[in-house]
Amino acid sequence: MATKIFGLIGYPLGHSFSRKFFNNKFRNEDIDAEYRNFEIDDISLAENIFLQSEICGLNVTIPYKQQIIPLLNEVDKDAQAIGSVNVIKFVRKGELVKTIGFNTDIIGFHDSIAPHIAYALSEYQSILPRAHQETGKWLIQT
Repeated sequence: MATKIFGLIGYPLGHSFSRKFFNNKFRNEDIDAEYRNFEIDDISLAENIFLQSEICGLNVTIPYKQQIIPLLNEVDKDAQAIGSVNVIKFVRKGELVKTIGFNTDIIGFHDSIAPHIAYALSEYQSILPRAHQETGKWLIQT
């Protein structure tokens, strides 16, 4: 079985730590895979990357998170709703390749902010009715 290839599409990519991070992870977990940077200065070049038979998945970074969408066969409903893709899954059946775009940024954003919103709502839920009552009393008195 051939080494699975994963990678990152964007421009520029000199700042990215993804290649080092994932290649270390693959090596440490004995996974037969390689992570490559695909630094392209024009989104149309992404189609050439898609044709590489060993590609299993790609991450997408700036400036192509929106520009990549028309090149994909399918886009997840969340990625479609926000108009941005940062992960591409490749589904292969023989010679046919299907590309599906997702956005995992929304998951990270939600998971990082949700506990704070829940806390704020629980803390202020008891204050808001009193504040509303006090404001009402103040309005009546003026």
